[in-house]
Amino acid sequence: MVEAVLSGDASGTPSPLARAAERLGLEVHRAGLVREDRFATFLETKEIDLLLNVHSLFVIRPDALCAPTIGSFNLHPGPLPRYAGLNAPSWAIYHGEHRHGTTVHWMSDAIDAGPIAYQAMFDITPEDTGLAVAMKCVRLGIPLIAKVVEAASDRQAIPRIEQRLDERTYFPPGPPQGGRVEWAAPARRIVDFVRAADYLPFASPWGHPRTSMGTQEVEMTKASSTGEPTNGMRPGTVGEIRGGGALVAAADEWVLIERARSARTASPAGEILSPGMRLGT
Repeated sequence: MVEAVLSGDASGTPSPLARAAERLGLEVHRAGLVREDRFATFLETKEIDLLLNVHSLFVIRPDALCAPTIGSFNLHPGPLPRYAGLNAPSWAIYHGEHRHGTTVHWMSDAIDAGPIAYQAMFDITPEDTGLAVAMKCVRLGIPLIAKVVEAASDRQAIPRIEQRLDERTYFPPGPPQGGRVEWAAPARRIVDFVRAADYLPFASPWGHPRTSMGTQEVEMTKASSTGEPTNGMRPGTVGEIRGGGALVAAADEWVLIERARSARTASPAGEILSPGMRLGT
């Protein structure tokens, strides 16, 4: 039985989850309750068996983690211990990973460091965006939460696999390179950066990779590899306009920038960039 749902952003705006829970007649509270002194007492008074944290950005008070009679569990969109921290799907794409995963783990005082209960792995394709990988984490993660609930309801032992913390990497929330494109990098790295930040039609947690066009800032929102060598063209040089997009020289190959955004207006990149332009970092 679900005793209560905690949901909503820092502004207190009701989320779709909160509205759905209210329609079902469930008790709904702000997600920020987890940071308040009274949260542990709240759990104890209701005799909560399981506390389930699903992709929440609120850090739960340590005393509250011990309050549930069975335990507190977090669904993390990354394979622990290698991808702890925030925006793991984006970091995995940026680092050129071909495999990623989602993990349900026991919660501890240290973020994303508790023993693993269940984990599922999946392939990352060259076309996957940050949103696509995040959604794969959700699709595979919800059944893992269900396994925790099923094991708890049958009073079975929920697995506790200690993490190899010497293999742990904790990733910060912000994007690499301060969010800027480094044209002197290999083309594959640039394309991976753009698609790692692509959560369209939703807002990207990283924003979109930026470059300078004189005194103007331009965001790269869609890019793809061409496999065509630049033959020594200086990185950041805009080449031909192709199919509405624009070719830009990376360290080794031309990158096709398909869509870009200038002054908050998204357009085919060929409408913003012109042949012979030099883009900066």
